[in-house]
Amino acid sequence: MGHVVLFGDSIFDNARYVPDRPAVREQVQRLLPRGWSVTLLAVDGHQASDVREQLSGLPEDSTHLFISAGGNDALGASGILGEPAESVGEALALLSELQDRFRAEYREMLRAVRAVGKPTAVCTVYDCVPGLQPAEKVALGAFNDVILREAFDAGVPIIDLRRLCNTPDDYSPLSRIEPSFGGGAKIARVIAEVATGYDFSRRQSSVFP
Repeated sequence: MGHVVLFGDSIFDNARYVPDRPAVREQVQRLLPRGWSVTLLAVDGHQASDVREQLSGLPEDSTHLFISAGGNDALGASGILGEPAESVGEALALLSELQDRFRAEYREMLRAVRAVGKPTAVCTVYDCVPGLQPAEKVALGAFNDVILREAFDAGVPIIDLRRLCNTPDDYSPLSRIEPSFGGGAKIARVIAEVATGYDFSRRQSSVFP
């Protein structure tokens, strides 16, 4: 019997944004084999560094860990896009500083989760949010580069939400940065597929979908 645990932010903890439909946790539960269970430890608004605190609630019988973190880190750093810069190079240097800071936090978080010794997968931050500006999308690329590189180094599979949540309907009408029921269904489907079908013993990264 498997026990999936969801860490991170509101990508998984999206119940308040789909009040009349099943949230991601419930959708994952419905897709897993009979006897499997799902625990939600993700918290709306949490950043990558908060995942280490979430680990304190890890059930002893957990078998598969999934992390969606980084979106709130990027959101918190988005103020830099309004700061003046004398050149493109100076602007990119500022973005690089934020990227380095996020890299350190994400690396420590992933190291702490992997130390538990359970099969682990991570998610990128989606960038097809309705109304997202070009500069914001470029900045998100810097954060996703960190997630991809750290996941590759750790040899864990990656759910690429950029490719998965790629239509306006994938986002909640209550908040454009949260997954809708349809977007959550896509995410839940891949989580269930990875949990039940991926060979974690390979210790080699694969990207889904």
